[in-house]
Amino acid sequence: PRHWTQLMDLCQKSITVTPDILLRDMWNLELHKFSDAVEDTADQAKQESKMENTLKKLTGEWTSVDFQFEAHKGDPEVQLMKLPDDKVEMLEEHQVQVQNMFASRFLSTFEAEVVFWQKTLANVSEVSMLITEVQRTWAFLENLFIYSEEVKKELPDDSDKFVGIDQDVKDILKQGAAIVSAKDFCNQPNIFQRLEKAQNQLGMCEKALNEFMDGKRRAFPRFYFMSSADLLDVLSNGNSPQKVVPQFPKFFIAIDNYTLTFPDGENARPHATGMNAC
Repeated sequence: PRHWTQLMDLCQKSITVTPDILLRDMWNLELHKFSDAVEDTADQAKQESKMENTLKKLTGEWTSVDFQFEAHKGDPEVQLMKLPDDKVEMLEEHQVQVQNMFASRFLSTFEAEVVFWQKTLANVSEVSMLITEVQRTWAFLENLFIYSEEVKKELPDDSDKFVGIDQDVKDILKQGAAIVSAKDFCNQPNIFQRLEKAQNQLGMCEKALNEFMDGKRRAFPRFYFMSSADLLDVLSNGNSPQKVVPQFPKFFIAIDNYTLTFPDGENARPHATGMNAC
């Protein structure tokens, strides 16, 4: 209707626009006298219709985009979040479409909606990537700062800090499991800042952990033969020798494994009763 109004204002004539409009009505407008302006208005209507359909599509599709959840270590109380791969591709495609709308000279009619979707999709992109990083780092460090007595003994201050970080991350994950919707979760006030703070704090713990590992390598140089992941596996299982034995070939030449027995019970420290060469 707004484009018909433009045409009637241009021609200084008025007609009733209905689905049954006649060619005679069109002729009475004398549109042929304003061919360039009419062509421009028709192009505007075409482009704005395309933009309007795209915005409706965005609204419809993002209403049903949810995070996928997976229980962390089988614990239903802690659900790891992930944006499905096909939705990540859709997100990138939609961001390109929104960006293209900004290049249109007919943006003004839908500018508020286009700006809304630009910010909304940018938040989904940034927050979903950041929460993936936070979860990866947190899950890696949790094994050490929460479950490794060796690390807690050597890094007591950082272990205490990690307890608070651990709770912050779990609170965010719990909130995500409650909201489910990717658009709604990622556009909460301060959610990006909360995740960024958690990632920075996790980075400080990771730095302290790397310094700790360097100290272990200097104390026992054979640990230099091991990757950081393998060394952390050894250190985090210091109280469970049976879990460390498979790593021995990586820093002891010609030793494949030890034969372990548990004379004091399965929960007590085992005794090594034999050594097998490789």
